[in-house]
Amino acid sequence: MSQRLLLRAAPRVLLPKPVLRSHPFIRGYASPVAVPTSSSVDESQIQHEVSVPNPDPASDSPTAMFLKQSVPYMVPTYVRPPPMMVQGEGCILYDHENRAYLDFTAGIAVNSLGHADAQLSRLIAHQAQQLIHASNLYHNPWTPTLSKLIIEETKKQSPGSHLSQVFVSNSGSEANEAAIKFARKVPYQKDHNTTQRDIVSFHGSFHGRTYGSLSATPNKKYQPPFGPMLPGFRYGNFNDVEGVQELITKDTAGVIVEPIQGEGGVNVATTEFLSALRKRCDEVGTILIFDEIQCGLSRTGDLWAHTASGVQPDILTTAKALGNGIPIGATLVSGETVAPFINTGDHGTTFGGNPLACRVAHHVFQRLAKPELQEDVRIKSTLFFSAFDTMNEKYPGVLTDVRGRGLIVGYQMSDEHKAKASEIITAARERGLLIITAGDGVIRVVPPLIISAEEINKGLEILDEAMTVVFKRQDDVSKTKGQQEMAGR
Repeated sequence: MSQRLLLRAAPRVLLPKPVLRSHPFIRGYASPVAVPTSSSVDESQIQHEVSVPNPDPASDSPTAMFLKQSVPYMVPTYVRPPPMMVQGEGCILYDHENRAYLDFTAGIAVNSLGHADAQLSRLIAHQAQQLIHASNLYHNPWTPTLSKLIIEETKKQSPGSHLSQVFVSNSGSEANEAAIKFARKVPYQKDHNTTQRDIVSFHGSFHGRTYGSLSATPNKKYQPPFGPMLPGFRYGNFNDVEGVQELITKDTAGVIVEPIQGEGGVNVATTEFLSALRKRCDEVGTILIFDEIQCGLSRTGDLWAHTASGVQPDILTTAKALGNGIPIGATLVSGETVAPFINTGDHGTTFGGNPLACRVAHHVFQRLAKPELQEDVRIKSTLFFSAFDTMNEKYPGVLTDVRGRGLIVGYQMSDEHKAKASEIITAARERGLLIITAGDGVIRVVPPLIISAEEINKGLEILDEAMTVVFKRQDDVSKTKGQQEMAGR
């Protein structure tokens, strides 16, 4: 059969590409949306769509009709809101209805260079025409070139680092799987009869969903359905300096910790805590692993989040922003405490280190490692922290804390108002802003690192509108309830 006939025989998905009419600031982050006239749409839905500038697609919209036909074929492991994203441009995403959204999520800290970056798009197209995959049976030019760049830049920007080699994989979970294996291999290589097999991690952490990384993620929501977890995992309390001595013993092979817990609520590790971990690991010969999958790659304003502490790990894991959307992960290991004990055949991957992903990551890493970008991150960070003071004054009792560093920021909601976090997310989305939650009632902000001050201020303005809507609605409900109670008397 000819190639032309094969193409004709392929199934077609009728999904029109949106037309980007003008720059989103001109459109105010909201495209005009026709009010549904179908008799199947009830009055409340019509009123809702009239009341918000960027309403979610209605039940009779083209998006909804497309999803009804296709989503049943997907394993339902995610709960998603109605919009279907089809295109991006810088810090803006567009859905199938041509609604525009200012993106404060960056694909969960992935798209640090934004969406549809022109340089990156050209590079991907060029490499795809040359070589995408040839397997790890052979050398390719980009895996070693990427590894060299990562190590040299890390040594330059994190003085004292003894990380010297890189294993390239496909994701953050895979990077952590490699780290856990390497940590256990070190004592075994020294003594095959060793009892040093345990891995220590911390409550509030998130290290992935594969069995090793999941076993290191003590979360009641994630672990119980898939138990039993792998043996040999123990858990401590994050930032508990006093507990470190008893937690890490002569039977501990590795300790894995996030310098800033992302999914756990944007919790920042103190320098005292990281120093205590390093000291205790040195005392008992334990490998210290820093998981910087979400908080690394200049998101904090430094190349690596741990740099500010001066504490150096034996293993560092990274992923997410490394490929700006192209799947890739990396495990950096110390040339002193880890690399000498890893041998041929100890680990492997089919797709990891492929030339397409590595060439992309090489380009992305070069740009993210620039001091000018890092300085911009630190400057723009102040806008989010200043906004906390403004919101705290305007909505007393709603927020209790702001945490993070650089452009990984979490607004902690009070116990009384935590349940409203999802309402704020929805209200913001229907006004043209994408934000996400983390931990227990935390509004998390992880925008592209290229975001402008103008876009940050616009997003904070929308967030303020969303909070006004949610808490005005709550006040109205409280007043109505109070009036009803008075009338009942």
